[in-house]
Amino acid sequence: MSNLNNPLEQYFTGDFPKQYQDPPGLQQKMEPVPDCGEKSYKGNGRLTNRKALVTGGDSGIGRAAAIAYAREGADVALNYLPEEQADAEEVKELIEAEGRKAILIPGDLSDEAFCGELVKKAYDGLGGLDVLALVAGKQQAVEDIADLTTEQLRSTFEINVFSLFWVVKAALPLLPKGASIITTTSVQGYNPSPNLLDYASTKFAITGFTRGLAKQVAAKGIRVNSVAPGPIWTALQVTGGQPSDQIPQFGQNTPLQRSGQPVELSSVYVFLASEESSYVTAQVYGITGGIELA
Repeated sequence: MSNLNNPLEQYFTGDFPKQYQDPPGLQQKMEPVPDCGEKSYKGNGRLTNRKALVTGGDSGIGRAAAIAYAREGADVALNYLPEEQADAEEVKELIEAEGRKAILIPGDLSDEAFCGELVKKAYDGLGGLDVLALVAGKQQAVEDIADLTTEQLRSTFEINVFSLFWVVKAALPLLPKGASIITTTSVQGYNPSPNLLDYASTKFAITGFTRGLAKQVAAKGIRVNSVAPGPIWTALQVTGGQPSDQIPQFGQNTPLQRSGQPVELSSVYVFLASEESSYVTAQVYGITGGIELA
C-alpha cells in the first residue's frame, strides 16, 4: 500500500471560520491554528551549528523556518513586534527543546536604527551570523487606490522593502563566505490582486532586490535567493490582509484547491540556507499551490 499523501487533502481543506484580529495579531488565537511544523517537521542535521536571524519568526512562515532551522541544528535569533511576544515565547521553547540557542529581539523593522541594532544583537547573542531569513511583512487589503493612505503606503514599503536594505547593509560586514540571504517575495509580485496594490508592489521590488543583490555579493561567496509563497494560512490574513468575507474560502481558488500551511515552506528555507544549494543564487522559488509565477 502506498504511503503517499494526496496534496489536495494533506492539510486543512474546509472553509475557515470567519475571523478578525487587530494587527499584528497572534497566531495562537487563529482558528484553526496554522501548522508551522511544531509536531511534524523532522530535522536531518542539514544546518549543524549555523547561526540564523529570522524576521517575523514568531508566527506563520517565519516561525516555520525558525523551527526547521533549529531542528536542523542551527541557533536562531527571532525578530517580531512586541505585541507578538506570546507567540515568540512558544517558538523559543520549541528551539530550546532541540538543544539550540534562541535569542528574542522584539522591535519594529520600519525603524532604520533598530534594523542595525537587530543585526548586532543577533550576531552578539548567537556568536556569529551566517543565515538571514527575511520573512516579516505588512499586508493590508484596500479595495480602492483612493482609500490607500500615504501612511499605509510608507509603512508597507518601510517594513517590506526598506528593512531589507537596512538589515543587509548592517549584516554584510559580519557575514562569512558561504552565508545565505533569503528574502520573501510573493505570488502577488507576479499576479497581483487588485486590493493588495501596495503590498504587491513591494513584492515586485523584493524580487528585483534579491536578483540584484545576488549579483553584487556573489564575489563575496554569499548567495541570495527568495521564496514566493502563494495563499498561506498565517496571521497576515486575519489581521486585514484579506477582507473578512473572503477568509472562509481563502486559497480554494488554487489548482490544489486549498491554502498552504507554513510548514509546507520549511524545507525550501532550509535548502536555501544549506550547502545543498551551493550553486543556487538569484533565484525565486514559488510555493503557490499551482499558481504560476509569470
